Amino acid sequence: MQKLTGYLRAAIDRYGMIEAGDQIAVGVSGGKDSLTLLCAMAKLREYYPAPFSLFAISIDPCFGGVEADYSAIEALCAELSVPFTLRRTQLANVIFEERKEKNPCSLCARMRRGMLHNLCRELSCNKLALGHHADDAAETFMMNLLYGGTIDCFSPKTYLSRKGITVIRPMIFCEEKEIRRVANALSLPVLRSACPRDGVSARAETAQLLRSLSKQYPGLKTKILGAMQRGEIAGWGTAK
Repeated sequence: MQKLTGYLRAAIDRYGMIEAGDQIAVGVSGGKDSLTLLCAMAKLREYYPAPFSLFAISIDPCFGGVEADYSAIEALCAELSVPFTLRRTQLANVIFEERKEKNPCSLCARMRRGMLHNLCRELSCNKLALGHHADDAAETFMMNLLYGGTIDCFSPKTYLSRKGITVIRPMIFCEEKEIRRVANALSLPVLRSACPRDGVSARAETAQLLRSLSKQYPGLKTKILGAMQRGEIAGWGTAK
């Protein structure tokens, strides 16, 4: 955990993600990334020079009309002394039954983010922390290039003027393998995704492509992140 929180602090300090008095909500999907972020942020809260409050929020899409069991995650939040809020929704029904989306991932992600933003406002949180990591950034860069013909990525820190909240991604310097190691070491209660498209998406294909290319070009993902910083793409080159 110490190594991972070091990566978090490096990203937080570089991009000025946390200020004293912040009310930060961690978006907890139930996957290893968001749960690891929650634990790391709870640890960081103990000694970070700018004191902040921490909350955990979850959106349940209710895939297949079934409510997911978040009880183990709720127990973890209690152990970490982090207030937990769960919002049950009909998101899956809207995506798969009403709209019958052929390519549902993008719309689902946008709608879920919108729900997280609204929940942040309800809880008077001024920042939302998401569990995107270095591998996610490299994959997003490649997806934008290959599928959209653009040089772009999500930003480390984004202010949403319409919502009045700032989205931060403290794990952008962390590799997925390190996150997986910490999640396993802590025996985190990872909630298996019930999404029918889980593992079958453009992102999954891009991840496989990057794994293949990395064998031929070692350190490719790190080079992509470095290129985004040097090219000042989507706020990656912006220091505090």
